[in-house]
Amino acid sequence: MMRRALAEAVATALGAGTAISEAGSFAEAEKALSRGSVKLLLLDLSMPGMNGFAGLVSLRAAYPDVPIVIVSANEEPGLIRRAIEFGAAGYVPKSVPVATIGEALRAVLAGDIWAPAAASELPFHDDTAQIAARLAELTPQQLRVLLLLAAGKHNKQIAFEMDITEATVKFHLSQIFRKLAVQSRTQAVIVAQRLQLSGGGTVLPETAASAGV
Repeated sequence: MMRRALAEAVATALGAGTAISEAGSFAEAEKALSRGSVKLLLLDLSMPGMNGFAGLVSLRAAYPDVPIVIVSANEEPGLIRRAIEFGAAGYVPKSVPVATIGEALRAVLAGDIWAPAAASELPFHDDTAQIAARLAELTPQQLRVLLLLAAGKHNKQIAFEMDITEATVKFHLSQIFRKLAVQSRTQAVIVAQRLQLSGGGTVLPETAASAGV
């Protein structure tokens, strides 16, 4: 229901002729992007499969030319700022009127960054931007290994869940350490924890992505 309302808001904001596809999970959003016709992606950080900011970082790395706008019920300025630092081109609270959604989407399509004023006034954290750039260098497999590592999994458990050998896990870890410029599993986990959502507010899980062409 929320996704349908968002699709209608996008159509109103960008024009009735706008082609819109919907996805109920991160995997479905990836499938829509793989078709190559998506010009703008609207994404909820808590949709199934997102893993916090990990999904955002992954999509930005795989589809750098597609701007991503986060649409969320969470209006905590710090979280909004982190979303921008991790590569989102915009952040639109669900509470804003349709006219504001249109303003935000048109700004993003024009190449600008759009966020609520309260978040825009916060200082930019260079370390977060650097971490985002390093995370963007990870392959999807490496990112998954990192997330499982952060979840407390040992090499054997990671190998089992990903259906790969322990030797492959060790290889991925060595590449992860190199790309993140860390020396240990603990340091890698600390970086991975930056991808977790935190702060006030509640991100509603029922809203998924709506990709507009």
